[in-house]
Amino acid sequence: MELSQSEIGVIGVVALLALCAIGVRFAIAGAVVGTFGLASLIGWEAGIRTMGIVPYSAGANYTLSVLPMFILIGYLAYYAGITQTAFEAARRWFGWLPGGLATATVFAVAGFSAVSGASSAAAAVFAKVAIPEMLRAKYNRQLAAGVCAAGATLDSLIPPSTLLVVYAIIVEESVGKLLVAGFVPGLVSALVYAGIITWRCWRDPTEGPPITGYSWGQRFASIPGTTPIFLVIFIVFFSMYFGWATPTEAGALGAFCVFMFALKNGIKRNEITQCLLDSAKLTVMIFTVIWGVMIFVRFLSFSGLPEDIARWVTTLDVAPFFILMAIYLLYFVLGTVLEGIGMFLLTLPVIFPVIKALGYDPIWFGIVLVKLSGIASLSPPVGLVVFVVNGVRPDIPVRDIFKGIWPFIFADIVTLAVLTAFPELVTFLVDNGD
Repeated sequence: MELSQSEIGVIGVVALLALCAIGVRFAIAGAVVGTFGLASLIGWEAGIRTMGIVPYSAGANYTLSVLPMFILIGYLAYYAGITQTAFEAARRWFGWLPGGLATATVFAVAGFSAVSGASSAAAAVFAKVAIPEMLRAKYNRQLAAGVCAAGATLDSLIPPSTLLVVYAIIVEESVGKLLVAGFVPGLVSALVYAGIITWRCWRDPTEGPPITGYSWGQRFASIPGTTPIFLVIFIVFFSMYFGWATPTEAGALGAFCVFMFALKNGIKRNEITQCLLDSAKLTVMIFTVIWGVMIFVRFLSFSGLPEDIARWVTTLDVAPFFILMAIYLLYFVLGTVLEGIGMFLLTLPVIFPVIKALGYDPIWFGIVLVKLSGIASLSPPVGLVVFVVNGVRPDIPVRDIFKGIWPFIFADIVTLAVLTAFPELVTFLVDNGD
């Protein structure tokens, strides 16, 4: 019995999931399944030729050039000491609140997110910087570890964001618009986190006692140290918003500014070398995943499976809202066992046509999807950022960190509900920019 193109597509999806389940890396699994799938649909010669062209056509995409710039900004910011100055400034301004050090951590991470594009990096950095300070102040260690893990997820929303760039590449939407759209939801998330912390520590002061003793003069004296953060925000955000620069140009300007501050702060030659090496390693890893899975995506497009699913979903006698909720649930479950980039590359070729067919805004959906990925990255059994925090602080058991993140998962669900009910919070900056 001869299989239809859609049936071959289904077999390919099942094969990819099976390979990933047994531990094969996304890039290899996607490339292997995509190659055999293309060969079965269009023949060996044409399939192999297509498989060879796809990595080049994907890698030569100008949009991808923004990734190494954003990654370099984050590594330079760490070695320039921007992390420590951001935390100290936030400590002086917000420490007087109930749970003030935890709130300071949230806003310091939000500031660091403006010069970084990777949640795992933010989790590692603030686990080193903030947890010791909170433990010295007699904070609950579950709260101390949980706020570092949860705060790190802001990195995926606040520009520059690697995850938003990957989403833009997959669905062929504007990188600049997505990065601009992520700013307000990231700020809302930080405020909701701060509200949860303040309420929790107000009810039980032993969770996180306030820090007092800073004068107004000391608070204002901490502001100059945060200049690199505000400068990068201005360059990256406003240059894209007003169309002064492309995302890649904005990233390059941001990296140059942080590099100048790093030189001013006495960065060593071996640290510069390490910055470049770390940036290159992470960039190559991301590009390799994109190359491999884009072969699989090309196979899916030849099979017609995404379009068939979109047509089927739109004929269901169900309100679009319930289909959207099912998609939310799907991503929440997948995100507990897959990291964000792999999950996007694996699912968006099928899910995105459904979203467009239902009439939802692609920019809004990208922000919501990144928020869902953030929630999932905190959730067991995988909880990537939780294990990053544990790797930096092995003295705090994983179970304690998972206990500490539940209030923040609740806060994220509240934020997700707000973004779903009021999509204008995501799109109004983009619409005004047009």
